[in-house]
Amino acid sequence: MPGFRSTYQGSSFFELLRVDHPHLVAQAGGAPGLAGGAVAPGAAASIPHGTTVLAMKCAEGVLVAGDRLATENYRVASRDLQKVFPTDDHSLMAIAGAAGPCIEMARVLRVELEHYEKIEGAPLELEGKANKLSQMIRQNLPAAMQGLVVVPLFAGYDRRRKTGRLWKYDVTGGRYEEAEYEATGSGSLYARESLKKSWRPGIARDEAVRAAVEALVDAADEDRGTGGIDVTRGIYPNIFTCNAQGIQEVSKEEIAELHRRVLEARTSRGSA
Repeated sequence: MPGFRSTYQGSSFFELLRVDHPHLVAQAGGAPGLAGGAVAPGAAASIPHGTTVLAMKCAEGVLVAGDRLATENYRVASRDLQKVFPTDDHSLMAIAGAAGPCIEMARVLRVELEHYEKIEGAPLELEGKANKLSQMIRQNLPAAMQGLVVVPLFAGYDRRRKTGRLWKYDVTGGRYEEAEYEATGSGSLYARESLKKSWRPGIARDEAVRAAVEALVDAADEDRGTGGIDVTRGIYPNIFTCNAQGIQEVSKEEIAELHRRVLEARTSRGSA
């Protein structure tokens, strides 16, 4: 705004808000922009929750994917929720947990990274980006204790190391780098079991996309909270790849074709 002078001189957008605009930071300790205050008993169960997302390393970088279903208890809250968000040109966040806080955290992280690059004149290192997300999850801990849990995956291409990297998080903000693949959300157990059979070191991009489709199909088959591919409505998972050239989204047409092949293969095995 005209004439505004900040007392904060660092490069963190989150700290800028905390110092100069504390009313924009959640009173409950959540990420900036999230509604503060207590959650009424039982209310957390009626908040839309995102379910299954996964990430894996592949030959040129990483792949991140998520189903589209959001649930409230046993009710469908949304059939086409986006759960994978580019946070800059070389990193992605996949959300699982309370949908509202998850989406807001992804948006704030993107602003945080853009702000850092404008102030410093260079993008933050990939591991620094993962640390930023860890701090935001830690700030959300009081809200998480009331049911507004955020447990994302973060992945991207490390331009200094020239490789893809990915991290999982716990509710306290603890971050853990994974060397192969990971999944989180209600169907994560089944997605990981599927990836265990199909993932291999140096997996090519096309094979990785098929493995992601199979893993989400397997998760939807076993977990009622995970949305399968909705052919009738034309709703397909969000699948992104990230490499040295940046982020690319896998087209619906490619996902639909892979889904058809997966079903055909399983049908032929069943009739053999």
